[in-house]
Amino acid sequence: QVQLQESGPGLVKPSQTLFLACTVSGASGPTAFYYWAWIRQPPGKGLEWMGVISYTGSTYYSPSLKSRTSIARDTSKNQFTLQLLSVTPEDTAVYYCAASKTLILGATNKNLYNDWGQGTQVTVSS
Repeated sequence: QVQLQESGPGLVKPSQTLFLACTVSGASGPTAFYYWAWIRQPPGKGLEWMGVISYTGSTYYSPSLKSRTSIARDTSKNQFTLQLLSVTPEDTAVYYCAASKTLILGATNKNLYNDWGQGTQVTVSS
């Protein structure tokens, strides 16, 4: 019913800002679920939960990324976005957006989500 698709630049230079968008397709769009999350997986590492936004706009962030991370909604475009400031090569990862009906703080198990995007590779390099 609902599909998620990440989009954004595949290459970002160090110190720049990363912007990604997750487009929600379906009859209800981004209102189909309560929480919309961003999760990433650096090469050779496990999944890292970054944060989440509810359909009302409330946000929750990973403590380790909170100072650099902003998640927002754009209901007119059926999108929610990720902004990551001052990126470094450590931010190189596959970035996923995902949707769930309940909030489980820090959840990285894909089975806990109702929908999951295919992911987009982001490389931070000069």
